[in-house]
Amino acid sequence: MKRDYYEILGIDKSADASAIKKAYRKKAIEFHPDKNPGDKEAEEKFKEAAEAYEVLSDADKKAKYDQYGHAAFDGPGGGGGFGGGFNNMEDIFSQFGDIFGGGFGGFGGFGGGGGPRRAKGTSLRIKVKLTLEDIANGVEKKVKVKRKVKAEGVTYKTCSTCNGTGQVTKIQNTILGRMQTAAPCGSCGGSGQILDHKPAGADNDGLILNEETVSIKIPAGVTDGIQLKVSNKGNEAPGANSLPGDLIVVIEELEHETLKREGENIHYDLYISFSEAALGGSKEIETVNGKVRIKIEEGIQSGKILRLKGKGLPSIQGYGTGDFLIHVNVWTPKKLSKEQRQFFENMQQDENFVPNPQKSDKSFFEKVKEMFS
Repeated sequence: MKRDYYEILGIDKSADASAIKKAYRKKAIEFHPDKNPGDKEAEEKFKEAAEAYEVLSDADKKAKYDQYGHAAFDGPGGGGGFGGGFNNMEDIFSQFGDIFGGGFGGFGGFGGGGGPRRAKGTSLRIKVKLTLEDIANGVEKKVKVKRKVKAEGVTYKTCSTCNGTGQVTKIQNTILGRMQTAAPCGSCGGSGQILDHKPAGADNDGLILNEETVSIKIPAGVTDGIQLKVSNKGNEAPGANSLPGDLIVVIEELEHETLKREGENIHYDLYISFSEAALGGSKEIETVNGKVRIKIEEGIQSGKILRLKGKGLPSIQGYGTGDFLIHVNVWTPKKLSKEQRQFFENMQQDENFVPNPQKSDKSFFEKVKEMFS
């Protein structure tokens, strides 16, 4: 089970961006592989801190995490959504290396003694529309995505500026003596490679735009606005050893014609006639999981709430399934025939038609309180 991101960085939820960055830098330097060569436990803690920082340093991701916890990022493509999307140590250095600054030698963001970093392509963002039925059961969607990929026949060669190291070093005279600093190579962007052969139709990075069908597995219980990640389905980056970016999937929940969602619960307005309310009977109801038949008790009152337990939506956090709440509304006819009017006039003084609520009959406010309890 994953540890809490705030606990990993040793901060509380009220920490601002500056405090989060400071806490991550402290942890990253403490567990940096250059300081702990061969220490697998330190390496895992280094990755853990990077994962926590990736989420908490982004306002949108942080808000999602604060609301849903780790479940907010448990999407397709593995890696637990946004957090944990690093394939190896070089991924971390390529994304967060600049947080250490340029004057820390091995801490300059390239790791392993200052080797070239693996360039990572940019992420793509798409919106996927889902019905309540899709959300209730989970669904696999196939979408067409236009992404940049390496052109067929493209080749890269060693950067002559940095000789493939990805870094350039500078020696400066300071009041403390001569100091050597390392910085990413400006010619190759730190990858150690530059374009050698560009095929026809490719851009200056050797990439072309290609349309691809991507399969996205969407778990049950997602909410409107939640973001899922499909790893390595974003734009590719130049260079033989580069990593593709990710595909960010934003969920848009379509409004249902008759059902209303409230968290994991679903609400439905059922309209019945005077005669159905008086005589009782049964009704067939369409839920997100198919049709069910419910019993209408004799003498049912307007405002009664019938609860179908476990017939709502599953919790994305795995906390069970919500309920299907049926709100009974007795329909009053707007026009009456002469015979119908005569009948109701005759019944006005009948004791069965005089309102006589019992203590067991809940008020509107009691019903609302019960519904949300």
